[in-house]
Amino acid sequence: MPIILQQDIPYDPAAAPRLPGIAPLDPKEWLLVDDAYGPQMAERTRILGEKPGEVLALDALARPAADELLETVLEHLRARDDFEVSENAVRRPDGASVDIDYGDPMRSVGHLVQEDLCLMERRSGYEEHLLTGAVLCFPASWRLSEKFMRPMLAIHKPVDVYDASLARRVQRLLDGVRPGRPLWRFNVLGYDDPSLHQPRSEGHSEPSGRARAEARYLRSERQCLVRLPRSNAVVFSIHTYVLDRRGMRRG
Repeated sequence: MPIILQQDIPYDPAAAPRLPGIAPLDPKEWLLVDDAYGPQMAERTRILGEKPGEVLALDALARPAADELLETVLEHLRARDDFEVSENAVRRPDGASVDIDYGDPMRSVGHLVQEDLCLMERRSGYEEHLLTGAVLCFPASWRLSEKFMRPMLAIHKPVDVYDASLARRVQRLLDGVRPGRPLWRFNVLGYDDPSLHQPRSEGHSEPSGRARAEARYLRSERQCLVRLPRSNAVVFSIHTYVLDRRGMRRG
C-alpha cells in the first residue's frame, strides 16, 4: 500500500472538544482539497476498481438521496476554481478527467472528492437514522458491510464511549441539521500503520493501538453533517488526514 500523508492539518488536533464536539460550518468549506488530493484520489480509484463490493453500498429506497448527493457535490464543485464541471465530466485539480455516471451516483462522487460520503436516513419503525448508502474507501477500523442499514447505536458498536446517552444526543443533532447550515467535528486516532484503507470487523481490536498518543501516525477525520433538502437525508462526510507526528505542521 502506498504511504500517503498530509503535511498540514487545518485545525489543532490537540484541541478536540468533548463528544460529540459539533460546531457550525460555512457551507463553502464542506468539501476540501488538500496537499494529498492527487495521491488520495489515485488510491480511491484503485480501491473502487478492486474492491467495489467492500466500499460501495446503496439501498434501493435511498436512490433519490444518492442522486441528490451527486447533484449537490457537482453544484459545490462548479463554484470552485480548481474543478471544471461540464454536464457529463469533471476535470479534477490533479488534472484527471472523470466521466459522470448518473446511473451510479455513489461511485461517481467517490471519484471526485477526497471525502468518504455516507447517507443517513430516517425510516419508519426506527428511532435512529440508518446508514442507507455510502462510498467508504478509507474506513478507520470498521467495515461498511457490517454497518449498512443499521441504526446509529449499532453502527458505533463497539465504541465504548458511544452509549445510549450519547446516541440520543447525536440523534438530536441529526434531526436538527438544517439545509444550508451544516455542522462539523473531528476525531483523533493513533496508528502505527499509515494505510488509508483499514477495514476491521466488530470485536477485533485495532492492532496499532487506536487513539494511542505514542503511535507514529496521527489519523484525524474531519466529519461533516449536511442536510439534503429534497430527500431530507443527512450526508455524513469524512475527510481523512494522516500525518507523521515527527514532521507535521498545523495550519
